Amino acid sequence: MNATLVQPESATAAPLPPVNLRPAPRHGHAQPAAAPAPFARPGDPAVPAGHENHQLVDALIASVTFREYQRAFRDATGLPLTLRPVDGWQLAHSGDRQQNAFCALMGRSNASCSACLQMQQRICDRAAEAPCTLKCAFGITETAMHVKVGQGIIGYLQTGQVFFKAPTPQQAQRAFKQLGEWGVHLDEAEVTQCYNATPVVPQAEYQAQVRLLQFFAEQLGMLANQIMLQQNHAEPEQITRARRFIESNYQEDISLSSVARQAGMSSFYFCKTFKKVTGMNYTKYVTRIRVEKAKELLLNQNYRISEIAFEVGFQSLTHFNRAFRVIACQSPTEFREHLSRN
Repeated sequence: MNATLVQPESATAAPLPPVNLRPAPRHGHAQPAAAPAPFARPGDPAVPAGHENHQLVDALIASVTFREYQRAFRDATGLPLTLRPVDGWQLAHSGDRQQNAFCALMGRSNASCSACLQMQQRICDRAAEAPCTLKCAFGITETAMHVKVGQGIIGYLQTGQVFFKAPTPQQAQRAFKQLGEWGVHLDEAEVTQCYNATPVVPQAEYQAQVRLLQFFAEQLGMLANQIMLQQNHAEPEQITRARRFIESNYQEDISLSSVARQAGMSSFYFCKTFKKVTGMNYTKYVTRIRVEKAKELLLNQNYRISEIAFEVGFQSLTHFNRAFRVIACQSPTEFREHLSRN
């Protein structure tokens, strides 16, 4: 699963030109053309479109899985990570605390924002089969990869806004000149400072980060599938309450009786109903939740395995190692080493 790195078409390729803007919903941003409707295989959950697709992506963004992985990725790399629907019109990392300062500056003007939106759309259009990495007119690298349900694309994971090599003074001057040609008039000192503050990440390191995101994109696709199945086969409200309680308290020593109380059921009836709905018993479900959270934390090399074990709710390192091996078919150490190699 190698990310495809696409360089600019030529060393002297002209920058993306500004386009005439359509009326935008807010902030004066341009709205790119909607992506083609994806196709699903027979038997796959129907891929939602329009408002329903936005709701599904919003549900993924609000999930504990996405929020905790996003936080771990940001902390480990210092880069932004955004999930957006296929027909999203807004700049991917707008408002992200890790957003590149120069890219944020581009969002202030209709002309430069329009060029950024065109670039974003080009990346996503080329990410239908595999992750796509492109450089914008200013030499800044951005990556997108699809998130699928079945064969249908529901959204894109995006990261980047980096240089592979530190920019030269000449590059900064050309960037400022290009903005002037677009009619974007900003303070030269501010533009230069923001441009030079762009993170510099070695290309090999960046590609390794992209490969990690591919695994996460696949996990998000499976989570989206689960969400759709739950929506199509609504589970009892008591079980929904129980799962939410587990998601919020998996780090604690939560007992079966306490979860059953949250569901408003007897322990016996809760066990029977929970297994019928989820396909596994309560203990296995909680263990799987904790192991999946541990996988996300293992991405951060600064965390010791023993710290992660107790952070996700295991009471002993031995129990954690045994449970992790049963679910992941490898030890936490082997899992981390596999991520490093890839």
